[in-house]
Amino acid sequence: MAATVRQVQVTFDCADPERVARFWCEVLGYEVPAPPPGFDSWDAFDRTLPPERQGSAFACQDPAGVGPRLFFQRVPEHKVVKNRVHLDVRVGSGLVGDERLAVLDAERDRLIALGATQVRRMPADGIDESCIVMQDVEGNEFCLD
Repeated sequence: MAATVRQVQVTFDCADPERVARFWCEVLGYEVPAPPPGFDSWDAFDRTLPPERQGSAFACQDPAGVGPRLFFQRVPEHKVVKNRVHLDVRVGSGLVGDERLAVLDAERDRLIALGATQVRRMPADGIDESCIVMQDVEGNEFCLD
């Protein structure tokens, strides 16, 4: 019998889970989930953890419940190579040419103001449509597509 996938969570290894999660909340219009029952805030919950576990994880989720939950976990090593998996932020779907580039450029500018970095702007080449390769606040690659 085949397994039934009900949900997908995308997990990021990072140095500062809350910072990266809050960046992605802004990018995707996601929200931080409510803290566990009995806690007024995630900070209050975090203070109950052993010191070495405090600040070690954070998450964000699609308020509509459609997109995957994003989970961010602290790891000791820094990012040193290109991601093997990345997110495509689909802001230009259905658009082509100058109209698509204008939408991609506007979103790029918004995300740079949040701390992202542009890596490469790739105009349409007759095979692939335009996209912009970006990095989040810790250098994880993603594409504006």
